[in-house]
Amino acid sequence: MTIDFKVEVEKRKEAMMEDLFSLLRINSERDDSQADDKHPFGPGPVKALEHFLAMAERDGYKTRNIDNYAGDFEFGQGDEVLGIFAHLDVVPAGSGWDTNPYEPVIKDGKLFARGSSDDKGPTMACYYALKIIKDLGLPVSKKVRFIVGTDEESGWGDMDYYFAHNGLKDPDFGFSPDAEFPIINGEKGNITEYLHFAGDNSGAFTLLSFTGGLRENMVPESATAAFTADAALADLQEKLNAFTQEQGVTAELTEEIGVFKLTVIGKSAHGSTPEAGVNGATYLAKFLNQFAFEGAAKAYLDITGNVLHQDFAAEKLGVAYTDDKMGALSMNAGVFSFDKESDDNTIALNFRYPQGTDAQTIKAGLEKLEGITKVTLSEHEHTPHYVPVEDPLVATLLSVYEKQTGLKGHEQIIGGGTFGRLLKRGVAYGAMFPGYVNTMHQANEFAEVEDLYRAAAIYAEAIYELIK
Repeated sequence: MTIDFKVEVEKRKEAMMEDLFSLLRINSERDDSQADDKHPFGPGPVKALEHFLAMAERDGYKTRNIDNYAGDFEFGQGDEVLGIFAHLDVVPAGSGWDTNPYEPVIKDGKLFARGSSDDKGPTMACYYALKIIKDLGLPVSKKVRFIVGTDEESGWGDMDYYFAHNGLKDPDFGFSPDAEFPIINGEKGNITEYLHFAGDNSGAFTLLSFTGGLRENMVPESATAAFTADAALADLQEKLNAFTQEQGVTAELTEEIGVFKLTVIGKSAHGSTPEAGVNGATYLAKFLNQFAFEGAAKAYLDITGNVLHQDFAAEKLGVAYTDDKMGALSMNAGVFSFDKESDDNTIALNFRYPQGTDAQTIKAGLEKLEGITKVTLSEHEHTPHYVPVEDPLVATLLSVYEKQTGLKGHEQIIGGGTFGRLLKRGVAYGAMFPGYVNTMHQANEFAEVEDLYRAAAIYAEAIYELIK
């Protein structure tokens, strides 16, 4: 039986985009301020989950909602199970958008919306791929379990809960449509480590507060400091003008009742590629370091502006490491929180590390920094993950990619973390193609509309080859 999956996608383009638009209109950012027993990560992720499961029920699937943490449905029959893991939550939209991030719009063939590329667009492409197989009644010998989570962008609490409470055996193998083609069969480890500081400081310059960053896996787009100073606004503004011109960032300085407020604006990016962003917090500290801050503030600003600034490989931190296969460790200084009245101020450092090092080794290196009170680790850690290129799962996915694109497939190892690593034989597969512009976690996130259709055709053939 020969099926032209590209033609089948062509027949469903309008329906696929309509369903995607309706999903993108849902603000599914995590909101802990509204979390409760019925909304473990806030109401937005639950609304997206319910919407997606209702869509699946419309199309004839029997769905399950696992206590608003995650959901799934199955297709096919057989003892072996292919798991497809996608997520419906998104990182905060932030500022700097040219359009409403939750009102999708297509301009010049690009679909702009938060979640268009990470991960609602690829999720819908994969959903329609399976729908094609179902609509055509193609014979299969394995099951597909389509699983959607609601906390991938934060702590993966959705999948922790899902695997503990879903009541079914784990899928035997699977993939996540949450990265790029031709395949991601290796992922570095992922751990966030927190530097802790005291708050007491006083002198000619006193730091009252320093805040920046929305999530640990995002480069802080901006940061703001409040401080008192033995200096005039005009003098500080003159120094700031010289700094912004030299560094290529923008900033705003104001004074009210003797308190200066300074915001530096950079550019957000995915935490796995911190070099692609401009860290507003480290630039802010770099500027403030020229002044006579003392005590805890001096240590906080020194580490932020002198050590963390552009230290993407953690060389100045003293924990750099490179593995021949998985590459180099990377570091994103993601969230900053300092208050003069607090004795526990923090900087959250998100590390993507290869095999050969680990969280405790990194922690031991960080503990050598001067001026910190302690180092702690996040509750959630992902250790390095790798599926050999010889594995039939990897071989099949690469073969389909090569057939449909005419491009040579090859293995890839990334610093990003995907649900592909949830299974021992799990990978990430698409939906972004080589040469794509990566706007994940950034303002004006977009996906190429034709790329989503191309991905749907690849997913359809790949799923069928794995389960026929």
